[in-house]
Amino acid sequence: MNTYTVALQGRDEVADRTMAFHFDKPEGFAYKPGQAVDLTLPQQSGAEPQVHTFSLVSAPYQNELAIATRMRDSAYKRALRALADGAQLTLQGPSGSLTLSEKKIRPAVLLAGGIGITPFLSMLRQATHDASPRPLALLYSNRRPEDAAFLHELQQLAQRNPHMRLIATMTQMEQSRQPWDGDTGLIDAAKVKRAAEGYDDPIYYLAGPPGLVDFLRDLLEDAGVDEDDIRSEEFFGY
Repeated sequence: MNTYTVALQGRDEVADRTMAFHFDKPEGFAYKPGQAVDLTLPQQSGAEPQVHTFSLVSAPYQNELAIATRMRDSAYKRALRALADGAQLTLQGPSGSLTLSEKKIRPAVLLAGGIGITPFLSMLRQATHDASPRPLALLYSNRRPEDAAFLHELQQLAQRNPHMRLIATMTQMEQSRQPWDGDTGLIDAAKVKRAAEGYDDPIYYLAGPPGLVDFLRDLLEDAGVDEDDIRSEEFFGY
């Protein structure tokens, strides 16, 4: 992986306790939607370097790099939050193989839980920008609308992209303060079947907490999906 110095350009809240961080894009930095970077914070005197791997939510066509993360109470997240705009960080990458198949434009069914949406947002942004004819379905699970990072943008992408299908589901609406007229309940075989309806020979991509990814893999295999058509890796940035 190549190493770059990048400057923090800004940040914004994209869901409850979830923030996106925006960085300048180094000249010559090329990546595929779905790939990740290692981000090292400015080192304090005498302290060990703080590094974390994040999927990029930005798409390759954009002139910035961006990540998004739940702001948990960890030393890394506290230091990241405290950075001033303009702070210099070290970036290594890109890395990761959770990218869309290039052999042929097979339909893709993206199954995401929570902040697992990050690699898929990059894919969907790029596909919409490119007017790609690849059929894309996103099944996106969160506890509440308040927790669903980038939900409004995803709804807009689904309106703009005639080849994109979006199914968002909420699992704990009794704890929400916002209205929701979409799907509710956990991802199950029926929801996955609806997401892939009409697709010929789709590939399934999984991202989210390890427990959810394991559950989804078992669900797909029980439904007869070939293991070669299921792609996931340890989720970056959760």
